[in-house]
Amino acid sequence: YAITGVIMKFTPVAVFALITPIVAENGAEVLLPLVSVVLAVYGTCILHAIIVYSSSVKLFSGVGPKEFFQKAAEAIVFAFTSASSSATLPYSMKSAEQLGVTEEVRSFVLPLGSTINMDGTAIYQGICALFIANVYGIHLSLVQQITIVLTCTFASIGAAGIPGSAMVMLSMVLQSVGLPLEGIGLVAGIDRITDMAPTATNITGDIACSVVIQATENKKQKERSDGECL
Repeated sequence: YAITGVIMKFTPVAVFALITPIVAENGAEVLLPLVSVVLAVYGTCILHAIIVYSSSVKLFSGVGPKEFFQKAAEAIVFAFTSASSSATLPYSMKSAEQLGVTEEVRSFVLPLGSTINMDGTAIYQGICALFIANVYGIHLSLVQQITIVLTCTFASIGAAGIPGSAMVMLSMVLQSVGLPLEGIGLVAGIDRITDMAPTATNITGDIACSVVIQATENKKQKERSDGECL
C-alpha cells in the first residue's frame, strides 16, 4: 500500500512531464481535441449499451430496455462513479437478482464478467489509439486499424477491474501498430474522466450477459420438463 500511495502521489507530476515535450513540439492546441476524445468515448459506450446489450436482453429474455436499465441503474451508477468493475460486483449481484437471475447463474457469470468482459475498455483504447495516431500525423492502413481492433479486444480481457488499468494495456495496443508510446501522456490526463463510461459499459454487459444466460437456462429447463411429460 505504501508503494502504491507513492506512485499515485507522483502520477500527476509524471503525466505533466509526459505532456510537456508533446505540447512544446506541437503547440497547446494539441490538447483541444481531448474534448472530442471524451465525447467519442461516452457516445460510443452509450450506443453500445443501448444497441448491443439492451437489444440482446430483449431478444433472448423479453425484458425491455426500460426495465433492464431501471433495475441495473444502481450498479451502473456505482460503476460510473468508482471506475472499478471489481468494486461494483456486489451491486451487480443485486441488480441481476432484481432481473430474475438465480444465485447459481449470477455467482458464476458476474465475477467472471468483471474480470474478462471489458467491451467498454476496448472501445476506450481504440479511440485513444486513433487519437494518438491523428495527433502525430500517422496514417493507419486498413490492416493497422484491424490490428488495433483485435489488440484492443485481447488487451481489454487482460485489463484489471480497477481504475487506470486501461492506460497500462494501451501501451500494448500502441506497440502493435508502431505508434509512439509517448502519446499515452496525452490521454493519461483525462483517464479518470474517460474511464468512468467504459466501466459502466462493462458492468452493463455483465448484467446483460447474466440475464441472457438465465433466459437460455430457463428455456432448457422448460424443454426438459416438456420432454419428460411426453
